Order: sequence, then structure tokens, then C-alpha cells
Amino acid sequence: MMTKGMILAAGQGTRVRPLTHDLPKPMVPILGKPVLEYLIVHLARHGVHEIMVNVAYHHQKIEEYFGDGSRWGVEIGYSYEGRREHGDILPSPRGSAGGMRRIQDFSGFFDQTTLVLCADALIDLDITAALAEHRRKQAMASVVALQVPRDEAQSYGMVVSDAQGRITAFQEKPLPVDAQSTLASTGIYIFEPEVLDLVPSDAVYDIGSQLFPALVAEQRPFYVQSQAFNWIDIGRVSDYWRVLQRVLTGAIPSMKMPGRELRPGVWVGLNVCVPWDQVTIVGPVYIGSGTRIEPGVTIIGPAWIGHGCILRSGSRLTRSVLFEHTRIAANMDFCEMIVSRQYCVDRHGHTVYRDDDTTPLRWGDARA
Repeated sequence: MMTKGMILAAGQGTRVRPLTHDLPKPMVPILGKPVLEYLIVHLARHGVHEIMVNVAYHHQKIEEYFGDGSRWGVEIGYSYEGRREHGDILPSPRGSAGGMRRIQDFSGFFDQTTLVLCADALIDLDITAALAEHRRKQAMASVVALQVPRDEAQSYGMVVSDAQGRITAFQEKPLPVDAQSTLASTGIYIFEPEVLDLVPSDAVYDIGSQLFPALVAEQRPFYVQSQAFNWIDIGRVSDYWRVLQRVLTGAIPSMKMPGRELRPGVWVGLNVCVPWDQVTIVGPVYIGSGTRIEPGVTIIGPAWIGHGCILRSGSRLTRSVLFEHTRIAANMDFCEMIVSRQYCVDRHGHTVYRDDDTTPLRWGDARA
């Protein structure tokens, strides 16, 4: 049976700023590819080839990169959520459920079982098995959930169910003392078309805080699935740094290091300039194409160096990430940081900007 896909990508991504200052959250890169690309590839792998993406903030960057989806063997459509105000077009997200209802009112796209994903997490869920369980239970809606420690309940929507897996309550980010369950929603849902009948037209409406309580109140066939899979949420800058460290160390087998492994644990792209006998590089490290590393540089992995970067003589990079075209000044020491041409963020989310007099660190644009 055919399944359609819906990727929720209209959020502003405020918790991962400055990474999303001029980039929509789904386009934040992991191993040189946007998070959203991994999701689209995963959907295609499980036979989901018709995919809608709702967009708002910096929507052009998503639409220009993915186009019609043919490069990945899928069809992608977009639904822009915005409004005209004083002659300007402004992003105006309609909520996770409201955005889906808008698409349904416009074209009736959701006429079959639909898998819904949030665009800010990496997953390797067995989608085929999840769809089979949904159909076996004759569910109208299913939520894929994972067990989390009770003291983390405040970060998630918590699912309460009976012995058969039927959902009896849904708590949106409760205090740990109030949490009635340790099953956290992963933002992965399976809906039948009639679910959207419960969503009002022309309204901002949320899946977790509004649609799910309505499903429970009306005692619809609403089930939870608890499966074992990797679910890596990128909710904050600190999450993003930890994700990159896990990926670079090979903790997620489905995500392979690009380039050529020139030395054990050291991968390189094309056209790199490295005086190998005059530098210290301890993997895992990726060095992007067009990057120049000068004598006396030390790189301690896990580290990712984007394409077109320059590391000046005597500089040191430890467990850090350089975005493309970033230049590190001579004798600078960057440890556990994410560095772009304009800003530098430590693993806890503290940000400093280029030429900020409050920091001794110096870096800039490698193209300058």
C-alpha cells in the first residue's frame, strides 16, 4: 500500500541560533549534507516517494536545494506559510497540524496513509515495520515513541497508553514529577486522512498540544509504538555538537564519512593542501576539498573541516567543526567549538562573533 510523506520544516529554529541566523534549521549540515536530505533519502529507501514539505523561514534555501526531488528519486512539493504585511511577505507558520490542514484544503494531498516527520532529527527507524504495525492495529493515528529518563520528561511530549498500546493521554513537556509515563514522542507520526478532519481550517493548530488531546477525548483508535532505533534530536546547539561527535566516531553506521581515507582515521576531499610530515592529525578527522593546512597545525578528532578552509601555522583544532570557507588565524587554539566565518559557538551554546574584543580567538573568511 502506498504511503505519502509529510516533513514539518516551517519552524524558526530559535534554539539553535546562531546556526539558523541565515539558514533554516533543516539545512544545518551533518557530514556536509543538510539534515533534511538524510530524512528524504530514508523515506525513499522505504518506498515513500511523494513528499510534502511545509516551509516558512528562509524557505528559498530549502526549495532551491531540493527542487522537485528527482535527484533523490522522489517527488517533493512545498507549502509556504506566510502573510503579506505592509507590502512585505513575512513567514507565518500555522502550526504542525494547521500546516497539514492547509495543504489538505488546497489539494486533498493526504488521501492515503501519511508518515509525518519533524525536519530537525536524524533517524534510522524501520519505517516499513512501523507502517505494518499501524495497519495491523487499524489505527487512525500512531505515534512512534522511545523510552527516556523521567528527569528529561520536560523536554518532550510524553505518551500515556494502556496495555494494548492505545493512547489514553498526551502530556506536552510535563514537569518530571507530573509525568505519567517515560515514553517520549519522537515527532514521528502515522496518520490516516480522516485525522485532519479534527483540525480546524485557517487556524494555527499544533499536533502535540491540540490534535493529540482531541484524538484522546474522542476515543479514536490512537496508538503508540515503542521501537528500538536511533533518534538524534537537534534541538539546541549543544545537541548539534554532540550529534557531530557521535557521527564522526562512527556511532551511526548508516552515516558514512565522505572522501578518501588517506591515513587511518583521516578522510580528505579533493584538492587539499597538507604538508603531512609537518602537521599532527589524530582522527577521526575529515578535511574538505580545497582546504589548506599550514605547517605546525594540530588537529585532534573527532573533527570536521568544511571545504575551502585555511588553518594557519601553529593553530590547533580539538573536537571541533569548521564550516566551509573558514580561516583560523596562526597560533589560535579552538577546542570543542563550531566555527563559521562570522561566529564561533562553544559546545554549550555560548557565542562570540568575529572581531569581538572580548575573546582572544581570531578567525575569519578564508576567501578574503
